[in-house]
Amino acid sequence: MLALTDFSSRLIAWQRIHGRHDLPWQNTRDAYRIWLSEIMLQQTQVSTVIPYYARFLERFPTVTALADAPIDDVMALWAGLGYYSRARNLHRCAQVVAHERGGAFPRTVDELAMLPGIGRSTAAAIASFAFGARATILDGNVKRVLARVFGVEGFPGEKKVENAMWTLAESLLPDAANKDDVTAYTQGLMDLGATLCVRGKPDCARCPFASDCVAKVEGRQRELPAARPKKAVPTRKTWMLVLKDGDSVLLQKRPSTGIWGGLWSLPEAEDEAALLKVARNLGSGWKLEHLAPLTHTFTHFKLDIEPRLGQAIHPPRELTDIETVWAPFAKIDAYGLPAPVRKLLDALTGTLI
Repeated sequence: MLALTDFSSRLIAWQRIHGRHDLPWQNTRDAYRIWLSEIMLQQTQVSTVIPYYARFLERFPTVTALADAPIDDVMALWAGLGYYSRARNLHRCAQVVAHERGGAFPRTVDELAMLPGIGRSTAAAIASFAFGARATILDGNVKRVLARVFGVEGFPGEKKVENAMWTLAESLLPDAANKDDVTAYTQGLMDLGATLCVRGKPDCARCPFASDCVAKVEGRQRELPAARPKKAVPTRKTWMLVLKDGDSVLLQKRPSTGIWGGLWSLPEAEDEAALLKVARNLGSGWKLEHLAPLTHTFTHFKLDIEPRLGQAIHPPRELTDIETVWAPFAKIDAYGLPAPVRKLLDALTGTLI
């Protein structure tokens, strides 16, 4: 097995030559920018995050600007990035930092992990990149690297296996004397997992640990890390009502918890009869027609959507609920919409997402 004392130095040397150095959130010690990128990168690829990151910084250049923004503005900019609890926690965290900590992020892992939406690994990444702290990360990419290089058996999501990986990861940390080394090491772990030690076809030929990697030596790249135990993915079904009045569509704000929490969406019901009742409650004279169904896949289930289009024959009733609005299609970007809802509306207006 690879000598533990050799791992960090080889990784740092590899990162400085072959790692990523030009990502938008690199080459800075600005804790706000680093925190923003780390939250966005949770369970999301770099290529997807980059345009969102740029738009967020343009709209919210400081943590105080983000804290003082309406939550609807935050959700609208986040729409399409998924895992919407991240956006709600992002806003709450910004408020804590801006209004309770004078705009300064804490410098230690333990203090960072107490903020909304920041877990142990994310806290370590922020502390390392912003303050040069000697702290280990353990995201999905890092788990894959450690499982393959050191031959860690078992599914990394299992608590016992994860705890063993935390212990291993902490034992591999470089000396804290050089903050740049710590930062290069942390970035190197991310880069190795994201660019070479990838899930499908790892590029072992270019890996600095190829000669010592348990998975490579034993030909077990596909076996390590162990896959999540398979479970049947349930399917749910919902009916959505697309009510149009001229050039506007009816939107309702979803509860702050649950799927698409805090986003604007279309009225929903558990079946078509219930959907008709929803339409009648909003006024008489709707002409309903079928639209093509669509399926949206979440992490733990699939959602089959049966949309129905309602065109107003008579003027609809005046809205009294502040969380129900007639949204002009021309200003739809101002509303944070779930991806399948946006896809549905864009298809109606003949535009692309």
